[in-house]
Amino acid sequence: MKKVLLITCLILFFDQAVKIFIKTHFEMGESLEIFSWFFLSFVENPGMAYGLHLGPGYTGKIILSCLRLFLSACFFLWIYQHCKKGASNYFIVPMSMIFAGAIGNLIDSTFYGLIFDRGIIFDAQHHRWLGYLGVARFGSPGYSFFMGGAVVDMLYFPIIDDYWPKWIPYFGGERFEFFKPVFNLADAFISMGGILMIIFGDKVFKPVDSLKHL
Repeated sequence: MKKVLLITCLILFFDQAVKIFIKTHFEMGESLEIFSWFFLSFVENPGMAYGLHLGPGYTGKIILSCLRLFLSACFFLWIYQHCKKGASNYFIVPMSMIFAGAIGNLIDSTFYGLIFDRGIIFDAQHHRWLGYLGVARFGSPGYSFFMGGAVVDMLYFPIIDDYWPKWIPYFGGERFEFFKPVFNLADAFISMGGILMIIFGDKVFKPVDSLKHL
């Protein structure tokens, strides 16, 4: 279990360090080109990945935050049970990455509304999320409430940015961009953990003793 906690803490440290740096140094929508295929682009996401929501406005936001908290707790107990049975590194590494990623985004949505003076807020009258001007700072009171914060995203990889050939039905002439979503380190580690589970397959859930006989 010590390995799980170590990996989780390391990932959380880098995830939160990058998010806090971006939020306190970039304006909303600001983008910095690192390479032609890699940008640091600051956006805030009040929902899940790819802009999905569990409900309108703050209602969906609170439901999502509570769901994240519940699933994270269940996931931690599940990892703990497997570690007691002698889980191997094939299990510990990817599961720790997924767990840390989930906690990283949970921290944003739970506490960022309390500790930062600016962030996106929901306009109930027009039923939309509103951005803000300037650079956020640590301050009290915050821009929102407990579980009312937004997740900070900044990694943008437009590896392909072109147009579909005009002869293609329906999509012809339309812009094609890959990879379009902006995400963060927590999202990246969740994805990498899932990929590792697929790569190592059955080894993930086998205890150390069983792997010695393979």
